[in-house]
Amino acid sequence: MSVESPARSDPLEVAWFGALCDDDYQYLGVPDPALASSWEHCRDIALAAERNGFDNILLPSGYTLGIDATAFAAGIAPLTERMRLLLAVRMGELWLPQLARQIATIDRMLGGRLTVNIISSDIPGETLESAPRYRRTLEWMHVLRTLLDGQPVDFHGEFVDLTLDPPRAATVSGRCPMFYFGGFSEAAKETAAEACDVFLTWPDTVAGVEATVNDMKERAARRGRSLRFGLRSHVVVRETPDAARAAATALVSRLDDQVGAAIRGRSLDAASVGVLRQAELRDQSDRDGYVEANLWTGIGRARSGAGAAIVGDPDEVVAKLRAYRQVGIDAFILSGYPHLDECDRVGQHVLSRLDHGHLARR
Repeated sequence: MSVESPARSDPLEVAWFGALCDDDYQYLGVPDPALASSWEHCRDIALAAERNGFDNILLPSGYTLGIDATAFAAGIAPLTERMRLLLAVRMGELWLPQLARQIATIDRMLGGRLTVNIISSDIPGETLESAPRYRRTLEWMHVLRTLLDGQPVDFHGEFVDLTLDPPRAATVSGRCPMFYFGGFSEAAKETAAEACDVFLTWPDTVAGVEATVNDMKERAARRGRSLRFGLRSHVVVRETPDAARAAATALVSRLDDQVGAAIRGRSLDAASVGVLRQAELRDQSDRDGYVEANLWTGIGRARSGAGAAIVGDPDEVVAKLRAYRQVGIDAFILSGYPHLDECDRVGQHVLSRLDHGHLARR
């Protein structure tokens, strides 16, 4: 990967991960009370991301896992000055008018720096088949965007029946924040093509990511729309290739496979198409867990969702990110274990070498 492709000139966003969902470890699968999701720990991660120059930070949403993302976003907002927040909200979980007011209020607290990660997994305590769940998500996205654009709603659908003026609380711009959205089923992709701004994909080979980007471009174009694209990935960066691979190995050195399976199974999206693709990548990997150069799938042994990491020295990690950039990625949402330590490493060794800034609003 020594030959670099020409740089793209459109905006790039590099975000970090807030670990609100009890996903922080020194050794995967070995809980550490000091790394459990809490106001103090997640606050420190967010402030480290701002200090290191990240453009955004994902605040994930869980029910049985960790602390509440919306409450955390409101708490951390006054402590940040530059970085955006990417707030995860689950469609169907809150009353739509109240959700619109919460989002607008937090955006005001941030001076217009809020972005929204739309989640379409089951509501806690409820199971809904994929097709109707995404129909509900699409209705919610449509109505939420209308309210946040400051427009009245007169919508009578399968899941939303609402006639209402927009709330007085409005975002700084007077428009809906950008919607980030990920999903790999047919219903998810069609929903994304119809209603999101940034489509998020999980770690895959460079060719696999390119295929996803091209597929989603075509789906959006059929609707007269265009999308930006983001990649959610873990990172293990060290000063040398051998040190990086050793750190990756150490991360899973105390993992019991049954514990790893239990961790994967407790997520609300544990049986999704995207999760199955992450398992497929693990099956295709070599005996050390690498499915292609610098893409290590071992991390997926102990977590649901994004199940691979970019592993290497600074040159290798930057080259891998640039390779994804060349096939259409406009935003990276990165993470590493423990999140505070890896945030500093990525900030020092990787972020300073990427030409990045806020992803421009369409």
